[in-house]
Amino acid sequence: MTDDISPHQIAEITGFVDVHAPPPDDQPTALLLFGTNQAPPAEIAAERYHAGLAPLIIATGGVNRHNGIVEARTFRRLLIERGVPDNVIRCEDQSTNTWQNVEFALPYLHEALRSGLVITAMSKWYHRRTVNMLKTLLPNIGAFHAIGWEPVYAGKTVTRDCTVFGVTPDQGERT
Repeated sequence: MTDDISPHQIAEITGFVDVHAPPPDDQPTALLLFGTNQAPPAEIAAERYHAGLAPLIIATGGVNRHNGIVEARTFRRLLIERGVPDNVIRCEDQSTNTWQNVEFALPYLHEALRSGLVITAMSKWYHRRTVNMLKTLLPNIGAFHAIGWEPVYAGKTVTRDCTVFGVTPDQGERT
């Protein structure tokens, strides 16, 4: 099947799904961490907080179907372990999918907008539906940003340059 896809088509598909559109280096934004059982979103968020770029962090995610952790609570714990104060973190811990990540976090997203903060969505680099759901459920969001990070599955990092088709971007992904 992949023999029928040209390198040009692969580049086009990769470009289409890549959500990476980060804020300017000097712009503080509210971070919306989409639920996952991986730690990079918390690590990136903590770094941005300590750089003065994340005055509000919204962690999302309920019970992970693969390992039973409550994703948002795990994010909170990881953030606090990395020196982020609890009063900076909002926690939406009931969602079971991407739509609910946004839907159940709407009160916190509205809080961020009322505070004059622009939103930055943080998700796996290929998880385009995060930005689609965000704009759909929060149509008054205005301009917003996205930080895409590279997940690891079965010990392999899923990168934008990944040519290993045995590891798919949706492996382990909630729908």
